[in-house]
Amino acid sequence: MTDRGWEEYAGWWIDRFAADSDGDYRDQIIPLAVAELAGAATVVDVGAGEGQLGRALVAAHGCRVIGVDPTRQLVAAAVARGGLAVQAAADALPLAEASADATLVSLVLEHVDDLDAAVAEIARITRPGGRFALFLNHPIIQTPGSGLIDDYTIEPPERYWRLGPYLVEHAGVEQVERGVFLRYVHRPLSRYVNALADHGFVVERMIEPPPSPAFAGPDGEAATYPRLMYLRSRRMSDAGSVRDR
Repeated sequence: MTDRGWEEYAGWWIDRFAADSDGDYRDQIIPLAVAELAGAATVVDVGAGEGQLGRALVAAHGCRVIGVDPTRQLVAAAVARGGLAVQAAADALPLAEASADATLVSLVLEHVDDLDAAVAEIARITRPGGRFALFLNHPIIQTPGSGLIDDYTIEPPERYWRLGPYLVEHAGVEQVERGVFLRYVHRPLSRYVNALADHGFVVERMIEPPPSPAFAGPDGEAATYPRLMYLRSRRMSDAGSVRDR
């Protein structure tokens, strides 16, 4: 398996994940992002893709949203759909210090190799007191070797979630759909929380929404396992970070 990059899969992303038919975005991510970012005048959407979340925020709140994404085709699609977007990586944001009232990162940091560099840049552009809305594939779901198991070696058979080596950070390429190979970095939850703390963010709220019905399966068993995780944190008014203290 090889990761051929987001430029090759830009069309797949637009068709599969930025469409109204995708349950995770329609039922979970968009409503929560709209609710959590109310009142922010300027939002920077890091890893914005083709700008679906930004358009939802503008429609709901009339705020200014700046999308940033490293993929040329996705940036072009965002601009073509009326958004404000620039091409750049998460660890080199072309924005001024403290220029965002809030930053939004949705299903992006799992694909970033240098987590601390990305979080440092997000902290730099977020004004003191500003919000950081972070959506992640839940680390339990993301753990390599994990999955829902039907165990017929015992009587009666049982269905349960098998958890892989959760505490071990691991980077690898996964086939997410037929012919689509993407690079993911698994990290335990503590790695994300400590990176936020190290760069001056205080976590205010964590949400683990139940999976969408499409993921729950016919017997609903998978609905008992979190697929998505949301963290809302706030930039400390003091420019220093916990790491500096």
